[in-house]
Amino acid sequence: MSAFKSLVLDVDSTVAAIEGIDWLAERRDAATAAWVADLTRRAMDGALPIEAAYERRLLAIAPTRAEVASLADAYIEALVPGAAETIARAQGAGLDVRLLSGGLHEAIVPMARHLGLPESAVHAVRVAWSADGQCLGLDGDAPLARSGGKPAVLARLALASPVLAVGDGSTDADLAPHVARFVAFTGVVRRPAVVAAAAGEARTFDDVLHHLGLA
Repeated sequence: MSAFKSLVLDVDSTVAAIEGIDWLAERRDAATAAWVADLTRRAMDGALPIEAAYERRLLAIAPTRAEVASLADAYIEALVPGAAETIARAQGAGLDVRLLSGGLHEAIVPMARHLGLPESAVHAVRVAWSADGQCLGLDGDAPLARSGGKPAVLARLALASPVLAVGDGSTDADLAPHVARFVAFTGVVRRPAVVAAAAGEARTFDDVLHHLGLA
C-alpha cells in the first residue's frame, strides 16, 4: 500500500527517453536541430525561462500534424524500461496517475492510451493548426509552456493528497514546494540543479516504485 494518493509524471526524458521538441527538430536541417537542442537543454537546466524558448522552438520547426503523429509513435518506442509497469502498479494500488508535460498534447495522448491512461490524465501543450495541417503556434493560454505552469496546473487539478511528482527538468522541480515529495528522475539525463531541488532521486522506475512504497 502506497502512502501516496496521486502520482504526477513528466513525459520527456522521464516516461520516454526522448525530448519531443528535439525529435521534431531533427526532421529539419542540422543547424535548426542543434539550435533547438541547445535551447531545450538550457531551459531544462534552469538557465533559460521556458517561455523564452518554447514558442521560438515551435515556430522554427513548424511541425506538421503528420510529424506530430509520427512523434506519438516515437514516444511509444522510446518508453523508459519499467515505466509501463510502474504506472500499472500505481493504478492497481488506487493512485490517480497523471502525465504533466510541456510536450505536445496530440503526441502524448496515444502514448498515454498505450500505458492504460485516459486522455483526461494528460495535461500538456496544445497547438493550433491550419486547415492543411501546419502548426500556427500555441493554442490559447498554454500554461505548461511557461515558468510556473506546472504548479498552476497542479493547483487547478486539486489531486488527492499526498502527491508524488517525478521529473527531470527545472519545470518539474518547480513542483517541489507544492507536493508531498518531488523526485528527480535521472535515468535519461541528470541535471544537478534539479537533483538539488528534489527530496530524492530515481535512476530507474524500480526506484520510483520504492519511493511510492510499492516495490
